[in-house]
Formats: sequence, C-alpha cells, structure tokens
Amino acid sequence: MSVQVENLEKSMAKLTIEVSAEQFEAAMQKAYIKNKGRIQLPGFRKGKAPRAMIEKMYGAGIFYEDAANEIIPEAYEEAAKESGLVITSQPEIDVTQIEKGKSFIFTATVAVKPEVTLGEYKGLEYEAQPVEVTDEEVEEELKKVQNQQARTVTVEDRPVADGDIVTIDYEGFVDGTAFAGGKGTDYDLTIGSHSFIDTFEEQLVGKNAGEETEVNVTFPEQYHEASLAGKPATFKVTVKAIKAKELPELDDEFASEVSDFETLDEYKADLKAKALERKEKEAKTAKQNALVDKAVENASMEIADAMITSQARNMANDFAQRLQMQGMTVDQYLQYTGLTREALVDQMKPQAETRIKNRLVLEAIAKAENIEVSDEEVEAEMQKMADAYKMELDKVKEYLGEAGKDSLKDDLAVQKAVDLIVDSAK
Repeated sequence: MSVQVENLEKSMAKLTIEVSAEQFEAAMQKAYIKNKGRIQLPGFRKGKAPRAMIEKMYGAGIFYEDAANEIIPEAYEEAAKESGLVITSQPEIDVTQIEKGKSFIFTATVAVKPEVTLGEYKGLEYEAQPVEVTDEEVEEELKKVQNQQARTVTVEDRPVADGDIVTIDYEGFVDGTAFAGGKGTDYDLTIGSHSFIDTFEEQLVGKNAGEETEVNVTFPEQYHEASLAGKPATFKVTVKAIKAKELPELDDEFASEVSDFETLDEYKADLKAKALERKEKEAKTAKQNALVDKAVENASMEIADAMITSQARNMANDFAQRLQMQGMTVDQYLQYTGLTREALVDQMKPQAETRIKNRLVLEAIAKAENIEVSDEEVEAEMQKMADAYKMELDKVKEYLGEAGKDSLKDDLAVQKAVDLIVDSAK
C-alpha cells in the first residue's frame, strides 16, 4: 500500500491511497465467498456456482462494492497513521480506480488540525467588578429555603388564588372536537407557574372547589403540535380541590431545623458566606473566559467546515446521552422541538467553532511557552478523579488507559495556559 498527501485550502488534505492488485484480488475472493450462497446459476446448485461463471454472467463488477468495503477501513486507518496528519473529521471517500487485475485506488478528503498564529495573550487588560452579597440577596436565599420547607394544606373557605395548587380534570376542544392529548384527570396545577398555555391558569383564579368552568385559550403559532398551532381552543375544567402552601415562620427554631446553626442570624451569615464564595467562583470563571476570548480574538487560524461539523456532531451525541440520563430520547426531543437531527447539529456549530478555537489557541500557547506537565501532576489529577467517583486509583488508571492519560495530560497543559493568561493580565 502507498499513500500520497496533498494539502488543500482551509486546513483540508487529500490522501490518495493505492492498494496492490493482489490485495484487491484477495478482497474480491472474500466478497465472492460471502455472497455465493445467495447466488444461483442455471446448472449449479445454489451457492456452488464458480466465481468465474458468476462474473461472466453478471460482470466483473458484481463483487466490487463488497471488495471496496472490505479494503477501505483498514487501508484508510493505516494511511492516516502513515501520513502523520492530525485528522479532525471523518473522511470523505472517493474511489478513483477499481478494476479487476489492477491496483485499487481511492482518495480520502479530511480536515486537519490548522496552524495557529498567536497574537497578544499576555498582559491583557481586564476590569474586574467588585463581588458583594446584599442583604436582599440573603433574604431571597432564605425565602427559597422557606418555600422548600412549606407544607401543603387543603383550602375550603375561599376560591382559587395566585400561587395555589389546584387539582383539576380537564378536556380540550378545537372547533367543538376533542383533540388527542388534551385530556387529564386529577392533574395538580400551580397557578402562576405558566406550565399551561396562554391564560389558562389565570382564568381559574376566583373559582371554587367543585366548580365546573370553561377556559378559552389560543395555542401559540410555534406550538410543537402543528395541527393545533395558532388555533383557539376551549377547555372544560372541573376544579376538584384547592391547596395552598403554608410557610414556616422565619425564626431561630426554623434555622435549627434546616441547618447546623442555633439562631437565624447565624444561619443568615452562613448563607451570605456561601453566596459570596459562589459569586467569587463565578467572577473567576468570568475573568478566565473573557481573557481567553481576547487571546482567541488576537490569534488567527483557518478551521475547516468539516472539523466544525465533526465537533458539532460529537456535541449532539453528548447532548443525546444527557437527555437519555434524564429519561428522554433524542427522538422525543426532536419531535417536541420540531427539529431534525441535522438541524440540531447546525444549531451547535457556532458553539463547536468557539470550542475548537479556544482549544487550538490554548494548545498553541502551551507549546509556545514550553509548558510541561509532570507524571506526578497527572497522577494527582487521577487521584482527584478517583476520590470524586469513589474508585480505586488503579481502576481509574485502567479505565483511562494510555490514550486517556495522554488526553488528561493535554488538558492539564491547556489549564496551565489559561492560568498563564490570567496571571499575566493587567
């Protein structure tokens, strides 16, 4: 096998890969053995027809596709290694010569890691904003905890009010006809949550338990169910029960029940300290992001569209896995949003491009500054992972493998590049 590399514009390359006639013949024979059981010729039992007879009857090209599929993956992988290129996309394959008795030639067009020309990345200016936590913010945090500790009580002496939880039966109609998915029984709805469309919730305010009513709404123009989009609808609703949240008193007893502190003042001080710590972390992250953005803006590079598409597809796959962990399939998500898989990938391309640029620039800075990561630093990072996942260190090492360790080392070098940019900022 031989490979020739042609560098193309905008960080693309074309590999021309030639496989010997002998290897192609061996692949043809494999294709024959794989398919002969499905081929029957007059005068031969099924699966017993000689290859020469099959090729005479159907033409030599009958086994070309399977032979090509047999050769291409392994030949491409070998050629990619031999080329020395850092390939960043799936290959676009094109067969240029396929003929019995001749070498098999195909091309693989790929995106490659682009060269980065660095601009200024040290001594960048950043104006940090003061970090503080106001008393109002502490009170908001306190109210959140108070709401979490609230108990629900049944209301019998008044009609529905904003913030109540109502138990309802409902059925929706468009043009007098009930529509699929528009019916529910014993549904708990929080008034003011805006979980139902349009003004549905507001129209239940003032109704009493046991009362039947009609609610008139209009579906949004961009509603996920196209048959209902933009249409007026009437819901027949029965208010079966009204419940309200009963909030606990904000006092020392409350503080002792929800925290390790004996007084409300001590608990407030702890909430303020934690809020300040959170804000300081957010400010640090904001500073890092802003300075890295400036370093990226000052650099230049040409990124192939295929590299961006490849990264966006990886991100879409990661998103699908996160959805699955939350109990939703990507097909359900696409149906709900009205997107296609390709549209989902397209949505992620701007973020994919940003990620690529950030990584390339930080890697270039690490190289320019001769940043090194010791084996001890990699070991310490793996120990952190082991502690976080409550695993033995040896198990983490086994899980990562050599490729994972190399990737971790690269990540640590990139983080050191971020630290260098931040530490040198004015």
